[in-house]
Amino acid sequence: MKQVRTMLFDLDGTILDTNELIIRSFLEALKDCAPEGFCRDNIIPSMGQPLEQQLRLFSGLDDVTHLVAAYREVNLRLHDELVTAFAYVNEVLEKLHAQGVQIGVVTTKMRLTTEKGLKFVGIFDYVDAIVTIDDVVHAKPHPEPVQKALALLGADPASTIMVGDSTVDMQSAVAAGVTAVGVAWSLKGAQVLRDAGADYVIDDMRELYAFAEAGAGTV
Repeated sequence: MKQVRTMLFDLDGTILDTNELIIRSFLEALKDCAPEGFCRDNIIPSMGQPLEQQLRLFSGLDDVTHLVAAYREVNLRLHDELVTAFAYVNEVLEKLHAQGVQIGVVTTKMRLTTEKGLKFVGIFDYVDAIVTIDDVVHAKPHPEPVQKALALLGADPASTIMVGDSTVDMQSAVAAGVTAVGVAWSLKGAQVLRDAGADYVIDDMRELYAFAEAGAGTV
């Protein structure tokens, strides 16, 4: 099998620890219309899905334009206070990029906050292609976002992995014909990712080095 030459990454919950920012943003945006008892445990299972889809789910409303605006106001206001990179992300992406591995970000987030987060933690320059919710008709779990990243990079699915923390990441990867790699630090838990189609689950970002080495970690 081919050595991995392209690595695609989900953003939130995978390389950026935005978990608390997302949860706080939902709780504040929905404070006047969420059902009684609504809490972080209601939010975690659907994290990774498009924002409007989640807000409709949580509020029961069809028109969530005002909730999107409220969410984004909180999200931008608290961004720099709550966003960090997960352990070893900067080191690993810098080294992989230097080795010639193509790096892409495939996210259901909008481009503004995607680029803001990547620049804030210092990894924007290592990313060769970005596909956001603004760039596709069909979000993950549809294969389109992964397929678009492959096209932008001229990448071969057989030598590509998609790394993510959500079931939709795994499903999009499988549907696009790339190897699905889950992260054990997902709030959803490793077994949920395996059940969604993960071929591998890593416990540490540094495990990705092996995928890029000839004869080791090949898929």
